[in-house]
Amino acid sequence: MMDRSKLTTEKRNSRTKKIDTLSTLEIVTTINKQDQAVAQAVARQAKQIAKAVDVIVNGFKRGGRLFYVGAGTSGRLGVLDASECPPTYGVNPQMVQGVIAGGKRALVRSVEGAEDHAADGAKALKSKRLKDVDVVCGIAACGITPFVHGAVEYARQMGCATLFVTCAPQSKKLITADVIITAVVGPEVITGSTRMKAGTATKLVLNTLTTSAMIKMGKVYGNLMVDVKITNDKLRDRAQRIIMAITGVSRSLAQSLLEKSNGLVKPAIVMHAKKVDLITALEILKASDNFLRIAIGSKQQSSGCKSRK
Repeated sequence: MMDRSKLTTEKRNSRTKKIDTLSTLEIVTTINKQDQAVAQAVARQAKQIAKAVDVIVNGFKRGGRLFYVGAGTSGRLGVLDASECPPTYGVNPQMVQGVIAGGKRALVRSVEGAEDHAADGAKALKSKRLKDVDVVCGIAACGITPFVHGAVEYARQMGCATLFVTCAPQSKKLITADVIITAVVGPEVITGSTRMKAGTATKLVLNTLTTSAMIKMGKVYGNLMVDVKITNDKLRDRAQRIIMAITGVSRSLAQSLLEKSNGLVKPAIVMHAKKVDLITALEILKASDNFLRIAIGSKQQSSGCKSRK
């Protein structure tokens, strides 16, 4: 059995050794103070995160997919980030996928021992029929999870670009990946409880990876999610407001445009800006690599169309 005592994620936090003697407010304050270091730790990895984004975008542009692979909290965070991409950016659910040791049941209940075998990680990815245009991102707070290493190594054998997100700098020498992101948040408030600071740091990193990649893929205009998929009343309202903000039209006209565009925000905006029908709007977007800013012209800014009907 490997001695993990030297890993940052397993060390005792000298500032919380007596946390069990504190008042409720003191406990809460102590945890909050520890959490304040997380964003700074992620910020120190900005260049590595940017490199990883470029790797992901390159894969997407070649028709590839992004796979997150993790166990426990790390696996759940990967699945969570992947599941948010389709409604937010209108992408196919296959484009970003999360793979967790122990399968779907591990999302809601701990599956003991699921992370201990590298062969299981490779097997999990084999079922995904990897191609060399795919990108695989291993996630392991401790950096040494066998399931994750097995998956990443298999991905490398298949010619895929590989990324790795960890919070244990001591493990970096054991990781073989194209880009390694090491957010060093220090020992946890409760020793070894990596769902805390390490989990928060991982969530921030994954948020940044997919958000940045989707921006680079033309899924955002300004700071508006112009490929949002309208699946409920909240998103219908948001879609209307996005159209209103970009074109300057009234809510009723925004809804009318959505009806004519079959609920697609980008085409609705192009239809209004270029005075064309849906088929032509789709052709314009295709010729613009689906970048709305290119499709409607660089002069079109937020609230740029002043007509309000």
